[in-house]
Amino acid sequence: MPTGGEQTATAPSTAVANLTTEQYTDLKEVFKLFDRDGTGDISPLELQSAMNSLGLKPTLAEVKEMIREIDTDGDGQIDFNEFLDIMATPSKPLGDSKDELVSAFQVFDKDGSGSVSSSELRSVLISLGQKHTDEEIDEMVKHADLDGNGSIDYQEFVQLMAPKK
Repeated sequence: MPTGGEQTATAPSTAVANLTTEQYTDLKEVFKLFDRDGTGDISPLELQSAMNSLGLKPTLAEVKEMIREIDTDGDGQIDFNEFLDIMATPSKPLGDSKDELVSAFQVFDKDGSGSVSSSELRSVLISLGQKHTDEEIDEMVKHADLDGNGSIDYQEFVQLMAPKK
């Protein structure tokens, strides 16, 4: 649903139309993490900041080039529909590269224990500019914690990151 400043919505791609309600909701939450100022668009600086928080260090020029490849309306930013299209379109899944998954898991597993606790998840979210209540963090962990031990281990992380069918 558009908020102030968003462009007119275009027809969703087939991939977006095939998203489940849960996937759509999850992607909306991820978009909000990147859209730190809440304008409804991800600016180059917001994308660069989010990537820096995840341990990636692209230059602003590299970030602008990434955005140019996604930016269908040419405004130099990523709106939610553009974000949905790129995130929902099948490509090489993250799960195809064990190194990528291990690196992503290590961003969250701050203490190297092999599992992600509520406090580690909170730390990563704060570094992305997001503040959540303890209850919200616990609910996120509970959603991904398949064995019910109170944390997210590597296998649970892999399942969480695997493309949904």
